[in-house]
Formats: sequence, C-alpha cells, structure tokens
Amino acid sequence: MKIQDLTYQKSNFWKIATETEQKKAFKFADEYKMFLNECKTARETITLAEEVLKKNGFQNIETAKSDCKKLYAIYRRKSLVAAVIGDEPVSKGINIVAPHVDTPRVDLKQSPLYEDKNTGMAMLRTHYYGGIKKYQWMSMPLALHGVVVKNNGELINITIGEEDGDPIFIMPDLLPHLAADQYKKNVSEAVKAANMNVILSTIPCKDEKVKEAFKHHALMLLNEKYGIREADFLSAELELVPAGKARDAGLDKSMVAGYGHDDRVCSFTALEALINTQNNKKTSMVFFADKEEIGSEGNTGAKGIQVIDFVADLLKANKEEYNSYNVRKTMINTQIISADVNAAINPNFPQVHEKDNAVVMGNGVSITKFTGARGKAGANDANAEFTAKIMDIFNKDKVNWQFGALGQVDVGGGGTIAKLLAIYGSEVIDCGTGVVGMHSPCELVSKGDLYSTFKAYKTFFEKA
Repeated sequence: MKIQDLTYQKSNFWKIATETEQKKAFKFADEYKMFLNECKTARETITLAEEVLKKNGFQNIETAKSDCKKLYAIYRRKSLVAAVIGDEPVSKGINIVAPHVDTPRVDLKQSPLYEDKNTGMAMLRTHYYGGIKKYQWMSMPLALHGVVVKNNGELINITIGEEDGDPIFIMPDLLPHLAADQYKKNVSEAVKAANMNVILSTIPCKDEKVKEAFKHHALMLLNEKYGIREADFLSAELELVPAGKARDAGLDKSMVAGYGHDDRVCSFTALEALINTQNNKKTSMVFFADKEEIGSEGNTGAKGIQVIDFVADLLKANKEEYNSYNVRKTMINTQIISADVNAAINPNFPQVHEKDNAVVMGNGVSITKFTGARGKAGANDANAEFTAKIMDIFNKDKVNWQFGALGQVDVGGGGTIAKLLAIYGSEVIDCGTGVVGMHSPCELVSKGDLYSTFKAYKTFFEKA
C-alpha cells in the first residue's frame, strides 16, 4: 500500500481542481458577491431567498398546490425553511442544511437620537449585536439598513449608504495624538460601547426658537424622506453595517473580501445546493435561522419551533401522518449539516491554532466534529458513524474537504446551532467554509472553499 493511502493529507483546491472547475469556482464567486451586496441583514437575506425560491418553482406551503413538491415557509420575515420532497416518504428522514442569516453588527438603540451638548451635533446611540471587536468598527464607512413600522402598520424599508450618491455614517475614533490613556488599556477596553455613537448631522434648523436645533433638523430630514417621527424609532429595527460592496481580494483574485461571510457564505451555498439538487431520494431541506450570534434566542432563532412546525406541514403535504409521534420519528431519522463557518488559520496570528487540527484557506470545505470551548463545553460532538458517512460521500463525489477545529484548546471557543438541532435526535455535524478575520467588518474566504462548500451541500442532499 502506498504511503499516501495510509496518511491523511489536506489538498489545496487550486492544485487538484481542473481548469474547468476553477473557472466554475470564479463564476460561482461572482454570483456570491452579488448575494452579499444585496443581503446585509437577516430580513434582506430572507427576502432575496424567497425571490430565488419562487423563480425555481417553490411555493409557499400554506397556499401551495396539492401536487407541489417544492415548498417553503417564512417566519417573521427573518427565518425561512424550504424543502424539496424526495422519492422516499418524508418520515424516512430528511437531509437538512442549516445556516444562520444574522451577522455581527451595530444596532441603533430604541431611543437613539440626541443632540451632543459639547458640539451641537445630532447623534445616534448604538448597541452592538454579537461578538465584535468594538475598535474595528470605529472610523469606518457604515451604512444604515432596516425597517420602521409606523403606527398604522405601514412598513418602511430604509437603506442609506450603499449607493454612490448616498451619505455614509461614522463612529469617530480617538486621534492618536490624544490617545495616551487609550493606548494603556486592554484591547477590549480601548473602546467602550458608550463611545460607539454615530454622527448623524451637523446643520441646525433655521428657526432660532427651536431647542436642540441640530436634532430637530435631523428629524425634519427623516420626516421629509421617510415620513417618520422620533417615536417611530422605538419599534424600529435599524442596523449599522459596513458600507460598500464585496470585492475580489488578492493579486490572483482567489478570495472574496466582504462583510457577512459568517454566515451568509453557508446561506448562499445551501440555497444554491437546494435549487440545483437532482434525483434526491430523501427530502432535502434548508433552514435559515436568525439570532445565532446572540444565542439563537427568540421566535426566529434555532430555539424556536420553525423546523418542527415545517416538518409537520411537510408530512401533511405528502399525505403522511403528521401527529407528534410521526414528527418525532421523522426527526430521529433525519440527518443535519449545521452549516456554519470555521476559523481558518490567520497567517498573522498562527499561534492560536494547532496546524494539524486547523482549517487552512484554500483546502476545501471544513468538517468540524465538535465546537464549544475548554472541555468541549456546549458542543454537539457528532457521532463517529455519521462523521465517517459524511467523509465517505464527499470522497466518492470528489468534494475537496478538510477537518478543522476552531482553535487551540483553552485559547477560546465558540458554538453553532448544531446542539440545538441535535435535541430532536437527529444526526448532526458542523460543516462550512473557513474564514479569515471572522466577525470583523471585512472577512476573507477562498473562492475554492466557497465552491467546495456548495458541492458538499449538494452531495449531502443527493447522496446522504
């Protein structure tokens, strides 16, 4: 037996892929960049996903024709489940790929608008969302995305900062000339959340009798364009995200740089895999979950009942028993890929990884048996039989894959929605794209890994 048959070695996509496959990877990345540009919030992701599903023959499960096999449901505009019913009964088990659609960001507080006493500027107070390094968001171009719901129920979509003629927003950082005390602080303390305020405007209204003239002028501008009042902020969902488009990165254009790879890289590849899956015996399904970055809470997070509710509806649509017993047995028979990114080795900070057990950019989609922290706390830890099965089907379909843990033991850690889906008795494993600079305003992924992730999910739907 040859030595290469005895050892496990990672393979670089660009070394083993054919010229045709490499061209496919570049073309696929172009489509992904457009997806990233359109989907900077969970709501925007779900809206675009629904458009894609409809174009590919999917129908809303509540109004679908009785013979339709492509079905979807949307929950609170921020979570989605979609499926293609296979040849086997749904109760035999479903192959599910489950990414999340929320990303780390900076939200506006519910009462955000105020006038700064020292400068008179109209300002916006914020509250960061998810695990961010606060200093990374200072003094960089930001765009405002979100919705305002008026008293009459009218929903107003707001996007400011993405078009060429749009203004952008800035949280100004402290200049180095006056930062002597700031330099002495730990990185986590260098920027306090209370200092992450946005300059909204600097022109006062002309009426000298008006108190807080700068704030009043800002409100006038908002009212003129959107018809909203200050009280409308109280119920609004407004998010500050990095302004600008995703770009090719590297001299060879082998990477995509942009905001939100975690976890829209898995959302895009899962959606594309679902609509391109052919001849699936088992029912294939994607679950786009919200709020993963803050613990999967709420009625749109993975702790909600969307999956169970949709599975019951699928059984009903397929004319199978949809009582609680059959739903439970269906989930026990189900196989799930928790589709989330992993941390690829950052060449500037390699010490936080163990090379032999880390993800390397360009070496394919990452299979992650467990996440968590310290002694695997909070981990799903996939079963050996299911792990071996995933490796086998990837090998047979020539998917470029690698094994990878999040980092060195006791250096840190993190989790996914895997453990939340495993409580149904399903087989669950983490599998997704490696990211450099995860949770930063601009993350990096390899186009080879992006394409390999798509192939992995498609293979899982068709062969698992």
